[in-house]
Amino acid sequence: MELKMRIGFDQLVSIIKQLPVSELNRLKAELNNQSDASASNSDIKSFLLNGPVFGKEQLEEIKEARKQINKWRTK
Repeated sequence: MELKMRIGFDQLVSIIKQLPVSELNRLKAELNNQSDASASNSDIKSFLLNGPVFGKEQLEEIKEARKQINKWRTK
């Protein structure tokens, strides 16, 4: 069963303010966990997008090494 509601931001804030302290703490912890997870995903994405890449010379060396290895394996 799924229930979807459209609640404005102000309504949401007033509902949150009505929560008991224990539930409010639980909500804060959950929000912190989500922000930590999205921050770590962002870090990983940033690392991958800005990471080192091979230059043309390095790619040519790899290609040549593969050719040599393939020749050696077929002998």
